[in-house]
Amino acid sequence: MDVTARNTAEERIRGQEAELRQIVDVVPQLVAVFGPGGERLYANRAALDHVGLSLEEWRQTTGGFIRSGWFIHPDDRERAARAYSDRARSGTAYELELRVQAADGSYRWFLARYNPVRDEHGRIMRWYISATDIEDRKRAEEKLQQENAALKRAEEKIREQETELRQMLDLTPQHVHVLTADARLVYTNEIALKYHGSALHDWHLRPLLDWRIDELPTTLIHPDDRERMMCELKSTLSSGSPHETEARLRRNDGKYLWFLFRYNPLRDEQGRVVRWYVAGTDIEDRKQAEEKLQQENAALREEIEQTSMFEEIVGTSPALTSVLSRISKVAPSDCTVLITGETGTGKELVARAIHRRSHRSSRPFVSVNCAVIPRDLVASELFGHEEGAFTGATQRRVGRFELADGGTIFLDEVGELPPDTQVALLRVLQEREFERVGGTRSNKVDVRVIAATNRDLDAAVATGSFRSDLFYRLHVFPIEMPSLRERREDIPLLVEYFIGRYARKAGKIVRHVNKKALRLLQSYPWPGNIRELQNVIERSVILCESDIFSIDESWLPQPRKPMESKRNSELPRRIEAQEKHMIEEALTATRGRIFGPTGAAAKLGIPRSTLESKIKSLKIDKNRFRASSEI
Repeated sequence: MDVTARNTAEERIRGQEAELRQIVDVVPQLVAVFGPGGERLYANRAALDHVGLSLEEWRQTTGGFIRSGWFIHPDDRERAARAYSDRARSGTAYELELRVQAADGSYRWFLARYNPVRDEHGRIMRWYISATDIEDRKRAEEKLQQENAALKRAEEKIREQETELRQMLDLTPQHVHVLTADARLVYTNEIALKYHGSALHDWHLRPLLDWRIDELPTTLIHPDDRERMMCELKSTLSSGSPHETEARLRRNDGKYLWFLFRYNPLRDEQGRVVRWYVAGTDIEDRKQAEEKLQQENAALREEIEQTSMFEEIVGTSPALTSVLSRISKVAPSDCTVLITGETGTGKELVARAIHRRSHRSSRPFVSVNCAVIPRDLVASELFGHEEGAFTGATQRRVGRFELADGGTIFLDEVGELPPDTQVALLRVLQEREFERVGGTRSNKVDVRVIAATNRDLDAAVATGSFRSDLFYRLHVFPIEMPSLRERREDIPLLVEYFIGRYARKAGKIVRHVNKKALRLLQSYPWPGNIRELQNVIERSVILCESDIFSIDESWLPQPRKPMESKRNSELPRRIEAQEKHMIEEALTATRGRIFGPTGAAAKLGIPRSTLESKIKSLKIDKNRFRASSEI
């Protein structure tokens, strides 16, 4: 090659080298080139700016990126020198994290990559070093390490607190259990383990929801409570709602004790149940006290039943026997009963008898006379009111329906309810819920309703004073109480019963009943029915001065005897014939139907009981008016 060509080639190489240096100078990394013996050959602008030296000044210094020079942090020098010494012998590339001093004296973390360059014989000719600033990453790592350390300290503290909490739970007198969402046992405190022994081990094997009743460990729950408790728990765990239940648990000595269990769910951020916390409180003493109180109440009720006329139904007449038969049939059910009959026939007595023979007998029996409550206070009396609901409502009041929850409510004279209260009562019968006066929240109630009236509700429905839908809701199982006139054969038994009752009360002994007095009592029509008879007997016993019972005839005004003159006796017969004709016409039009909006009683505008009495007294065969398809 001639001189000119060589000069041209060298000039081109120098130009390319200058261009390459310019490119390397703008690279943000620190770049340096060392000879095989560690001599400094080149450093880019970023490296020189970082250490604050010119290229010549840098070349004249010792140490630096490879050896333990003053550019490298004192804590990293030995590690850097050892790495270079190891790799220089083997001639392999490597990486190293170290801190490099800047011109202002501060240190920053860099990731240095060491790469050897060899000639055709494999000898190392150069070391190319590039260092990337990793200060931000290192700070992040250091912060993360600090956070992890803090987290470990927090975890340790939590473990200490958990240990302390477990010790506290082990000392609490309650049984404490922790269950998973599917009721698998996670934790049980020491007192529960000691109570049951090893019986709780089976709960760890599979969720409680998977147990069948016949598989449930007999060592846990009393046989009489097992099925109920399992059904309640499955419903609670499925719904995720807090729950309370009572059950008897078997102790390790074989004795069963009563416990009150409270189940409370723990939910995650999405609202899913992740744990169930169960606390069982020993209520054996309370249960024994309740049982003793129930026994005392039962004895007291028995005593009251023996002394209170309202707890006895006296008589053997066919009319009364029919009523008693209907009572025995309807009592075990929960259906609504409507008792009709004249005033004083003993409608409340029948209601109490139904309650006593029902499964609600141990629960309250609440009696309400709808006729004696002011119309503007009926709703408040029945359903209660909220504070401030009306003038004078200074605090919340519980109504009769809430008082009767679980038991029976007796609505006497239900036909006197105002229209707005009839609507509220209809809602209770249909949906078993109500709202207090002035309130907005619906209250659930489990009450059996027994209603009574001396009015003809069929006629009231026909005239619009009583709702037809409420009538049919009440008229599920009707019981009509016969008047005392219809059961005169019961009068001697009633007289004997009342004499015994009031004689004991007055401290007297009555051995005989005057026959004339008894005939007089049986011949009297008793418009006030049994209540009137009771009052007459009580008055007579008080005035009686011997052991023979008698009454004053003036207390029982007899109906005037009909005059024998033909003129005076003709009018009653004509009226009677006219009545009979009108009743037969009504029966013909209604096809023998007596009650209901389209019945004969409504058509004639008289109470059903009155119509029945007239049909009987006029000897009308009501069956002959029915259509042949209905017979």
